[in-house]
Order: sequence, then C-alpha cells, then structure tokens
Amino acid sequence: MTQIFAVHSAYGLATAAAALDAGLLDPAGGVAERILVPFTSSRVPETAIGLAVDPVLVSLRARFDRIEPLEDLLGPLHPSAWQPADADLPMLERLLARAWHLDPHGLELFVQSPQVAPARTLMTLFPRARITIVGDGLMTYSPMRVRLPYAVAARVERVVHADVVPGVRPLVGSPAAEIVPVPPASFAAVLRETDAGAADFEGDGVSTVLVLGQYLSALGLVTPAEEIELQRRLIDRAARWSPQCIVFKPHPAAPPLVTAAVRARATAHGVDFIEYRGTLAAEMLAERLDAVAVVAGFSTALPTVRTLFGRAIGSAGNDTVLAALTPFENSNRIPATLVDALTRDATPYADPARLQLLIDAVGYAMQPEVAGHLRARAEELLVTLDADERGRYFTPQRLAELRLPGAPAEGALRRVLRPAGGVGMVEEWRLSAIGAGRRVARAWRAIRGR
Repeated sequence: MTQIFAVHSAYGLATAAAALDAGLLDPAGGVAERILVPFTSSRVPETAIGLAVDPVLVSLRARFDRIEPLEDLLGPLHPSAWQPADADLPMLERLLARAWHLDPHGLELFVQSPQVAPARTLMTLFPRARITIVGDGLMTYSPMRVRLPYAVAARVERVVHADVVPGVRPLVGSPAAEIVPVPPASFAAVLRETDAGAADFEGDGVSTVLVLGQYLSALGLVTPAEEIELQRRLIDRAARWSPQCIVFKPHPAAPPLVTAAVRARATAHGVDFIEYRGTLAAEMLAERLDAVAVVAGFSTALPTVRTLFGRAIGSAGNDTVLAALTPFENSNRIPATLVDALTRDATPYADPARLQLLIDAVGYAMQPEVAGHLRARAEELLVTLDADERGRYFTPQRLAELRLPGAPAEGALRRVLRPAGGVGMVEEWRLSAIGAGRRVARAWRAIRGR
C-alpha cells in the first residue's frame, strides 16, 4: 500500500503528521511508502512559501519517504486550474504512475478541499484509490459545497481532522465516512515542532493579548471602512482582559491603514501596542508570548489555542460577518458560526451536543441537497429558537426557501410563485394552458377531417 498525501496548507500537513504519530493512518497490511505531494493554493503561488521548502516545516516533511511537488508536473498551470477532460484521465493516470513510480492498484489518497481541483482531479484520476479527507481547520465542519460523483464519493472512507472543537463532528465527506479525530496532545506536539529554532520574536513577560487580523474586505465580505471598524472592535474585546500590551498580527495582505487604526484604538485604551509580521504561526506566537488570551474574527487559531493550549479566546464582529455573507452557502459561514457560538457571552452553545445541533442546522440550510439527511436536525433546533436567535444564524429568505420552522408567513404572491414539484405555479398554469390549447387544436382538426 502506497499512501499519497496531497495537501496545500501547513495546518493540513500538521494534521496528517499528527495522525501518523498517533498511529491513526496505518492500514492493516502495512505501508510500503508515504509520498507527500504538496501544492500551493495561493492565487499567486510565486508570492507564497511552498510546503516543500518552508524551513519551519522541515521536521514534518521528514515523516514522508519522498516529496513530489505537484507544481513540478503542472507548472506553469495553477493547481486549482487543473481540470483535464474526462477522456484524458486514463492517460494521465498512467503518466503519473510512471512519474511517481506508483502501483495504481495499491493506493490510498489523502486530500484537502475535495470539492475543487487539484484534489478532485486526483480523486477522479486514480479510480481505484481509497480516499481519506484531511481536515483544513474550521472548514472541515462545513458540508461539501458540491455533490461528488458516486464513483468518487463511494471511495471516501475517512475524514481525519484535528479535534479542536471536541464533541463536534465535521460535516465534510459523506455521512457514512468514518470520522477520525486527531488527539489534541498529538496535534499540539506537532505544532510545537514548527516553533523549533525560530527566534524572530520573544515575549517580555508582561500581560499580553494576541490579536489576529483578517482581511475580509479583500473577499468582498465587508467594505474597507467596515473592515477597520471590525478590527477596532477586536481591540476593544482584547482590552477586556486589561492587558499591559496588545500584539497585533495583521493579515499579510492587509494595508498599513488597518494597523494604524488598531494602533490608535489600543493607545486610546492606554495599552502598549506591538505589530508582528514574522513567520510564526498564530498558535505558536501565543505560546511565545504566554498570551492571556487570543482575539480574532473567525480564525481557526481560536479553537485551536483554546483546546490545545488552554488559552482564553475572544472574538468580535461575527454577527456583522454572518449578516453580510452572501450567498447563504458561502463557505465562511460555518467557521464564523462556530467561533461566534464559542465566544459569545453566556453562550447557549457551551454544551457540545447543542453546538453540534447548531452546526448541523446551519449546514443543512447551506447545502440542503448535499446535506439533506440533516433536515430533521435543522427543524429540531429551529423550533426551540426565538426570533433574535434565529436571525443571528439564519436569514428569513433562506428559511422561507426551505420551508423551515420560523420562516415568515407567505403572502399571496409568494404562494402563487412558490415552486411545486420543481415548477412554479405560474409556469404550471402557463404550461397547462398551452397543453389545453394544443388538445383543442387537435380536436378541431379531427372534426374537420384533417
């Protein structure tokens, strides 16, 4: 058995490495070879440090027998654009098997982001390979964005994920897939390896809160002015711990104007402010600082530092983000929902079972076809929520479209236009009228003997 790990993020690589350390990926017949196939999902790959060369990941790469960067075969084609014609897949299977020295009959394929290329291409290209999905942070808790072809979906056997929200089951993959949580202790040990030898920043022992910036305006989720206001709200949230210092780690692509705004807000609170633009992962930066708390929007780092390292966490602005996300099935919705539910004051979702119910309900509302098995769970939650709580996580329009509890009452026009059996009533009347007209015409021709 040869295992191929096609991953694009350091978080996914760490998840795979921790699962290997915990013995979770050892097949019954043993493994002949483990091959790491890294690729870059950045829009401009040339500006990113690839997994194959990133110096902080050297010990993680050492867990694999060899490395075969996907860009070495695809370049200059971007990995996400690799969508060959179906007729070319058998040829590509033979070519890749030859290039990577593989036996196509004895493969297990580990992929991130299975809905899109290149993961989806690899799953289709190797039609005999067993498939395991490797979690990619909080996105793992979202349902699939598309329905995979049966020939692919039937081979998805497992979902391996870092268990950073204990008690909550991810929705990615098929309902029949085995969920394999990576123990927090194993994942924490792997993350600590990425800190070995780094010396670009050290804490000075004062009470510190780490604030992580996001760049939502670049995604079109908020305006630049709203972005700055959200960042200011993060500083206000951090100030509730009364720290002596706030360390701000901005998004790498965020403009200096954002940092200037949050610096001014920290100064207004009478708190020292330090900007960090180094290479340390947020989780390891929090450890270096021995941070009192970590504050962010809906970053995966929040549940990670809480579960793995026991740090307090806080958030702000997710109510605004949830209201702004369009369309409803936007893939950021589940991460924002999870972090919002985990960090709200007096949250009603402290119980993992209740949080699971919320994630199942939002997941169904996002993808009612792919996650149709969760409809009863959505109804179970919605009948218990008041209007304000429903409005926080569900839009009236979406509830009405899916005819879920709490949907606004339908007006006469809505009832007329609502599809019945896949066809709107107005269209049904139009087609019925056309059919009746044709029947009358046929009868008239019969009467006239034509």
